[in-house]
Parts: sequence; structure tokens; C-alpha cells
Amino acid sequence: MTINTATHPKLLWPGIHAIWGQVRAAHAAEYTDLYHIEDSEKAYEQDVQVTGFPLAQIKAQGAPGAYADERQGTITTYQHIPYALGYICTYEEIRDNLYSEVAMRRAKANAFAIDQTLEQIGAFPYNNAFSPTYFNTADGLPLCSASHINPTGGTYSNLGPAADLSEASLEDLNIQIMRAQNSEGQPFNAMARSLHISPYEWYNANRVMKSVLQSSSSSNNINVLKATNAFPEGIKLNHYFTSPHAYFVRTNVPNGMTMFWRDRPSFAEDNDFDTKNQKAMTYFRCSVGATDPLGIFGCNGP
Repeated sequence: MTINTATHPKLLWPGIHAIWGQVRAAHAAEYTDLYHIEDSEKAYEQDVQVTGFPLAQIKAQGAPGAYADERQGTITTYQHIPYALGYICTYEEIRDNLYSEVAMRRAKANAFAIDQTLEQIGAFPYNNAFSPTYFNTADGLPLCSASHINPTGGTYSNLGPAADLSEASLEDLNIQIMRAQNSEGQPFNAMARSLHISPYEWYNANRVMKSVLQSSSSSNNINVLKATNAFPEGIKLNHYFTSPHAYFVRTNVPNGMTMFWRDRPSFAEDNDFDTKNQKAMTYFRCSVGATDPLGIFGCNGP
């Protein structure tokens, strides 16, 4: 599509009081709170799971010690996807448009659209965290599932109870995180880092997390979530979450929610010699996903 003099004929005449809607104020970047972000120098990246060792066995005097092997588990592939958005203006439109600020705002409008695209890409796995339809982890299950497959046998869960966000539900989710085990069934240091919510839960989450005493209670008990700094990186609001009452906790488990930049957004302009049209485009390439499901725990609040 090409922007020409017929696109907005009012701009060819004087007397307009205001031109609006082309650029809106943007939220600060929120997708950066959802992922550990790295740069990539390849067409795709792969993360391979390798199991640990079982518990040591008692060694009888004079007998050999026990040996254990390793096992390859899931393989997570991050395929970098290219995105682009641009616009074309005819020479005549640029020459005859009486309101130069419209042309100047186009680059800002393009940048706003790119930012919106990045936020939607980042929120996509979270918005589909409980459904197998659009996004699955390497074991073929939803991002948040009660039956993730353990390569040494059995299953494990990063899915909390389907409960409304409350002091009790967050305590239960934190207990579940602290009881996480590795592929050999051994406890390890998994701790909550940040709570991620939609605008619908913003005020509720702050009441629950920041009250000195238990919220909505006449007891004199302390709010242990606040007292123990249960979420040291705080509450993270995301305007692009589509499930109003779903909430997520990112943990300190490495190789959890991951984003790769293959090409960061770059804006370029050029003129077409034959038509004298002005062209502009932004291009970027990235991928998002989850390697270790224990890097994220989620509850699909009713």
C-alpha cells in the first residue's frame, strides 16, 4: 500500500486545527521483564537437557563403588523469526502535504507499531500458557502443566491451583516452587523472583503483597509475603496479558523463559529512482520460548 494525495485529502488544504491519532504515548518496555534476553549469531539456537546423577550408594568394603550415567532429555529449539513493517509515500504526497508534522510522525508511528509487535510476541507464550493449541514446551505440553515429562521417568508440575490471586494462593505457589526437584528427584534451590500480573490484578496484587499485616483480615498476623520478601524483584504489570486473572511467578531457575535477538530493530529509508516514492522500513528478527519449565510457575485464576 502506498500513501498518496488521496489517502488523507484534508491535509492538502489549510485550516486544520489538530491532527491526532497517528502517535500515542507508549508504555515502557514490558517484554523485557518476561525473559532472560541474549543475542544470537546463528539462524537458530538449541538448548539440550542433560540429567544429573542419582544419590550415592553405600559401598561395601572391598567392593567397587557404583557408577551412574547421564541421559539426554528434551531439546528446545529457538527459531529466529523475521518481522518487518514499513510505509511508502509518493513524491506528490510529500510535496503537497501542508502539514509537515504528519510526515515527521510517521517514523514515530512505525516505531510505536514495532514496540507493540514486540510486546505481543513477548506476551504470546504467557497468554497461551495453559493451552496446548499455540505454544508448547519441548516435551509437547503447555508452558504451565501439572504433568511435564521427566526424562528419568515420572512427571513434575509448574502449574499452581486454579485459584484467585490471594495471600494464600501465593503462599501455596511459593511452597510448590521451594519443593522443586531435579530430574533425579533431588531438591534444589528454586526460589521465586517476580510476580507477573495483568492490569485486572494490579491493585489486588499490591494489597496482598504490600500490607504490613494480613490483608482483608482482622487478625494481627504479619503478612509473611512482605516480611520474607517472597518476590524480591517485585510485581511486574503487563498490559498485554489477555487472561485477566492468570498470574505467573518467574524463578531463579536458569534457562527458563528465554528470548534471543538475532537482529535488533533497525530503521532504514530510501527513495525509489523511477517513481520518486519515499520508502521506509523497520526490520528485526528474534525468538522467544521456555527451556526449563521450572523457570516459570503459573496459576490460571478463574
